[in-house]
Amino acid sequence: MKVLAFDFGASSGRAILGEFDGSKLTLSELHRFSNDPVEINGTLYWDVLRLFFELKQGLLESKKQGHDDIASIGIDTWGVDFGLLDKQGRLLSNPVHYRDGRTDDMMEKAFKLMPREEMYAQTGLQFMQFNTLFQLLALKEQQPELLRQADTLLFTPDLFTYFLTGKKICEYTIASTSQMINPKTRSWNEAVLKALDIKSDMLLPLTPAGTPAGPLSDRIISELGLRSNPTVISVAQHDTASAVMAVPANEEHFAYISSGTWSLLGSETDTPYMDAAAAELNFTNEGGYNGTTRLLKNIMGLWIIQELRREWLKQGLDYSFGKMAEMAETAEGFKCFIDPDDSLFMPQNNMSGRIKEYCKRTGQFVPEQPAEIIRCVLESLALKYRMSLEGLEKILDYSLPVLHVVGGGCQNAALNRYTASAIDRPVIAGPVEATAIGNIMCQLIALKAVPDIKTARRIIEHSFESVTYKPENPEKWDEAYKRFKSLVNNK
Repeated sequence: MKVLAFDFGASSGRAILGEFDGSKLTLSELHRFSNDPVEINGTLYWDVLRLFFELKQGLLESKKQGHDDIASIGIDTWGVDFGLLDKQGRLLSNPVHYRDGRTDDMMEKAFKLMPREEMYAQTGLQFMQFNTLFQLLALKEQQPELLRQADTLLFTPDLFTYFLTGKKICEYTIASTSQMINPKTRSWNEAVLKALDIKSDMLLPLTPAGTPAGPLSDRIISELGLRSNPTVISVAQHDTASAVMAVPANEEHFAYISSGTWSLLGSETDTPYMDAAAAELNFTNEGGYNGTTRLLKNIMGLWIIQELRREWLKQGLDYSFGKMAEMAETAEGFKCFIDPDDSLFMPQNNMSGRIKEYCKRTGQFVPEQPAEIIRCVLESLALKYRMSLEGLEKILDYSLPVLHVVGGGCQNAALNRYTASAIDRPVIAGPVEATAIGNIMCQLIALKAVPDIKTARRIIEHSFESVTYKPENPEKWDEAYKRFKSLVNNK
C-alpha cells in the first residue's frame, strides 16, 4: 500500500512516499522545497499560496514517478498559525508568521482579561506569545475589520486540506496548540474565548486525528491530470503529534524530544496534567493521537544553529549542520552557556552577536570563534533538556529511564552525546523522518492496513535504524549543570 505524506516545517517542506508491504515501511522523498517567510510593510507572512503550489508539485512528481495508486494523502505542519476565510470561502489574507512582532505584548493584555493562573487552569497550555489566542487578540486590536469579515478559521494544515478538497475540517492535535482548548473535555474553551471577547462562531467542530476529510476536488484532479483520486486524511496534523506517533518506544514510560527548529521534550500520557507543578513549570498539554496528551515543554531547539548557519553563509562560510557538530567537538567545553529560551534568541539575524551579547551581559567568557559559539549552543541545549526533564518527572511523579530523540535533530551526534551525559541516561536517536513516518502511520491505521499505534511502533522499530548514546563523564556535567541552572534562574 502506498500513501503520501506532506510534511511542512518552519524552514522547508517535503512530499514523502510511504510504501508498506504488510511488515515493513519504506520511504522515498519525492519533492523538497524551501519555506521562506515574506516580510511586507513590517509584517512577516507565510507564503501559503506558494506552499500550496509546491504541494501540487509533490502530487505531480508522484504521478511522474509512476505512483498512480496512492491510497491517501496526509498533511502536517507547525502549530498555532491560521488562515481566515470569508463567507464565500475566500482567503482573506496570507497567514501571519508566528515570529511576527504583532503579539509582543499580547500575553500581558490577555492576563488583564483573565488572570494567568486561571488561564492555565482552563487551557493547560504553555504560555508562548505566539499562541493562536494571543494572535487573535492582536488581530482584534490591530485589524478588527479582518475579524469582522472572517467566517471560518482554519489552521494551516486544515487550510491546505480545504484547498485540496473543498472540505472545511478542524483536526484536534493542531487545534490543541491554540490556547483555546479545554484539554479535559477536548473541546473549545468558551470561558477563555468569552473573557477575551474572541468570537467562537468561526471555529469548526473538532475532529480526531485519522479522520478522512474527503477525496481531491474535481478541479484539482483535472488541473494535475491525476488518474486516481486518493483520500485526504486529517492525520495528527501538528508535526510534533505525528513525530510522537513515530517514537519506537518499548518502555511503559518514556521521554521524547522531537528535535528540529524547536525541541519538544515531553512524555505521552493518558490524561492532561494541569496542577500547580505543571503551571509553575509552564508545561503544555497538547493533543496526541487516539485521545492521548502530549505533556511537553517547548524549547528553542536548533533554531539558533539554523540561524548561525544562515548568518555565516551570508559571510561566505558554508558550514553544513554535520560540519557544525564536528566543529563543536574541537572547542573547549563548559566555557559559557546561554538560556536557549531567552527572548533575545527569538528573532532572525545576527545570532552570533546575540549570543556574545548574552554571555557578556551575564559576565561569562565571550565566544568569538564559530566552533566556540556552536559548542556553547549545543551544551546549553543539552543542559536545558536536563532542566526540562527534571521538571517533567516532578509533574509525573515517576522516573523516565530513557530519552528518545526523533526528527532531523537526532542526526546531530554531538548534541546527542552531550544530552546523554547531561541527563545521565541513555539517549536513543532515530528515526530521522519521524514526522513523516507518524503522518504515514496515521494514514495506514485509518485505512486499516495497520491495526493500532502499538503495532505501528513495532513496525517503525524494525523498519528504521536508531543509535544509542550512553552517558560520558556525568560528574563534569553535574558541575556544569549547577552553573547553568544558576545562570538561568538568576538572569
